[in-house]
Amino acid sequence: MLLAQTAFETRMLLRNGEQLLLTVVIPTVLLVLFSAVDVVAVEGPGKRVDFLAPGLLALAVMSTAFTGQAIATGFERRYGVLKRLGASPLPRWALLTAKTGCVLVTEALQVALLSVIALALGWSPHGDPFSVAALLVLGTAAFSGLGLLMAGTLRAEATLAAANLVFILLLLGGGVIVPLSRFPSAVRSVLEFLPIAALSDGLRSVLQTGAGVPWSDLGILAGWAVVGLAAAARFFRWE
Repeated sequence: MLLAQTAFETRMLLRNGEQLLLTVVIPTVLLVLFSAVDVVAVEGPGKRVDFLAPGLLALAVMSTAFTGQAIATGFERRYGVLKRLGASPLPRWALLTAKTGCVLVTEALQVALLSVIALALGWSPHGDPFSVAALLVLGTAAFSGLGLLMAGTLRAEATLAAANLVFILLLLGGGVIVPLSRFPSAVRSVLEFLPIAALSDGLRSVLQTGAGVPWSDLGILAGWAVVGLAAAARFFRWE
């Protein structure tokens, strides 16, 4: 039942044009555009794509695990889909696990697609793949918890507006495209603790400079994951 529900959730996501725009088209367009055009200043060694690719991998994780999941789950809750599934033989924990599996499958496709495009643009990744995997998994957990918390507590229309607004704000102020060093020090000290900033900074430190395990970024993501998932489990309303 779990595998069947995971496959069903994945098919529904891949058939949704709006979700594909959010999860695939936007990160891809941003990667190609800002790698080719000198619009924003980048930092670190290598080409522009070496700075941009890690940040847009982080954006892909956020778009799927947070924005896409929050919107889809919010409307499923509004239309009574979650209530009906909760009354089916499928346990509620299995339903949430299937949604997580759908997110992971989608993210794997996103990472593969963005990596191929980045490599074609001249990307030269470095570092330990296990550190990259740990960052992606903890980033997924953090954003999933926050997305489910939003979907399970707000009305569907409010979730739609809030999730898209947060997506835009974190795209601009989370170190995805614009380096955090460009912000005033007082603002930067706050932005550094955001999950998108920790994920993009951690991926960039490993993939761009070949640094070791980014423990501080992993710690920030782990903290967000624990708080987000615990709050979602406590406050999520199925109806």
